[in-house]
Amino acid sequence: MKQFLLTIAGVFVGLFLFLFIVPVILVVGLVGAAAKNSEPVTPAAAVLELDLRTGLTDQDPQNPFAVFGGGGHSVIGVVEKLRAAEKDSKVKGVFVRLPEGGMAPAAADELRQAFIHFRASGKPMMAHSQGLYPSGAVTSTYMLAASTGDVWMQPGAAFQATGMAVEDMFFKRLFDKYGVKADFEQRKEYKNAVNPYLHDDYTPAHKEAQLSWMGSIYRTSLVTAAADRKLAPEAVVAAIEGGPWSATQARDRKLIDNVGQVKEASDALLAKAGKNAKLIDFDDYTASPSTKSGQTIAVIGAEGAIMTGAGGGGNPFGGDETVWSDEVAKAIYDAAEDKTVKAIVFRVSSPGGSDTASEQILAAVQAARKAGKPVVVSMGTYAASGGYWISSQADSIVAQPTTLTGSIGVYGGKFVLGDALGRFGVDVRETSVGGDYAGAFGTEQGFNQGQKAAFSGWMDTIYEGFVHRVATGRKMPVEKVRELAKGRVWTGAQARQLGLVDRLGGFYDAVDEAKRLAGIKGEVKLKVMGGPKSPFEALEKMFGVSSASIKTLAAAAWVFGDPRAEAIMDEMAQSRLRERGATVMAPSPRLDR
Repeated sequence: MKQFLLTIAGVFVGLFLFLFIVPVILVVGLVGAAAKNSEPVTPAAAVLELDLRTGLTDQDPQNPFAVFGGGGHSVIGVVEKLRAAEKDSKVKGVFVRLPEGGMAPAAADELRQAFIHFRASGKPMMAHSQGLYPSGAVTSTYMLAASTGDVWMQPGAAFQATGMAVEDMFFKRLFDKYGVKADFEQRKEYKNAVNPYLHDDYTPAHKEAQLSWMGSIYRTSLVTAAADRKLAPEAVVAAIEGGPWSATQARDRKLIDNVGQVKEASDALLAKAGKNAKLIDFDDYTASPSTKSGQTIAVIGAEGAIMTGAGGGGNPFGGDETVWSDEVAKAIYDAAEDKTVKAIVFRVSSPGGSDTASEQILAAVQAARKAGKPVVVSMGTYAASGGYWISSQADSIVAQPTTLTGSIGVYGGKFVLGDALGRFGVDVRETSVGGDYAGAFGTEQGFNQGQKAAFSGWMDTIYEGFVHRVATGRKMPVEKVRELAKGRVWTGAQARQLGLVDRLGGFYDAVDEAKRLAGIKGEVKLKVMGGPKSPFEALEKMFGVSSASIKTLAAAAWVFGDPRAEAIMDEMAQSRLRERGATVMAPSPRLDR
């Protein structure tokens, strides 16, 4: 009864917040943002301060209210703004604040290209670090710093970017202890997303694949950093792996250029920028509206787990990093039917998700190509499993060297909880009518022999369908695709050698490829389709969600920044994927922390 009353109270608190408090916050925030944006904020001599310590998404959030939830920049947003800044006579340079841990490697690759392009305009850049520590892909953070041409580190800080490590947790012994059984199937041996539930250590295939993509990312970051610092790769590898070092020792080994406080570094860049130069926040810089003429290329984004539907619900102030199949497919169909659009750049940053949702999006890609619109995929941090499914039949695929892609495979199953719950006095009983398979995904017991055979056949059908789609799209023999598939993750550099992608590069390289395929000369206009929703659309989705108490409680908690509620909603999203029985999703290790 106590829990029931608490739940009811939570519902009423959530409803009150959403119906009375949140609208006031939104109105005040929107008015304030509009007033702020109406002011000229770029001085005659400006140095933009780009702070990368707050994290990065690949693309701008779909939710217009995500700005109120905090968070950092998007990779594509930074790249586009730097392109505008390099042509703006008021912008004299860029000052970069580096994270202390790792970055998503492909995000670092994309930003590195943008930094080099900016510097080619003759304007200086500088990076300042308050230390580099062994967390995630920290060598990718260092690689990005090297691309600025002037790397500073705070006195007393540590340079501990000595390699790259990933830690995985295995739950098999815990499940055995408490009577939980993970009843899953994988296609094939490298599809290791559910290995932590099935084993207590790495399988040989799991370890082989992980070492392979980690080694590829590590080598790419150090070789690239060496080239940007005009040093021999072997010298940089020796210096990196010989650490950790103090800031002074790192400078002595030519890993960085200067040791100094943040204020000293920014003052040095302001002096280069000229008299009366001012440091302004990257977010406060507003680029002049584009006046480009020429033909139009549509840009369509897809970031996050791929799910069926059109979105709605969830965190009202979050970025909603979910690829909703209805929305993305509609954007592609709209671009195909738009007579002004000559080609499509499809930006994909997804570790996968639902196979049916992936197929819906792929069908839209196929329709666009049949309509005579070339489709070029630009891969972000991930384009693996379902992310590769939706990319596989594009006219051309462009990936960063450290994009994680491939993972052509499928897994599915369920957790059997009957024994575990029984130990706590909870008895699960199932009632079903119809065929035997109706109760296949009940949690009381594992699959019986007939259910197992049917489920296994379903897994085989999805896997073979995936393989044949890739073979068609990449113009490869099916047997060759089978050898490259098996659920294995590849980096972009490896995938290029294997024929799974066409070229290495970033977003603007994909634009150039789209121009080439469409026969476009000169400048083009980029038209974002299916992008961020209007405030009215977002509000409609916000207030149109289920009134179930857990969602209301979570929504209320988000206003107060309660991380427990966020964790609940994240788990609900993952559960929704698992409920479908089959998932074309790759493991997505966090390399940015």
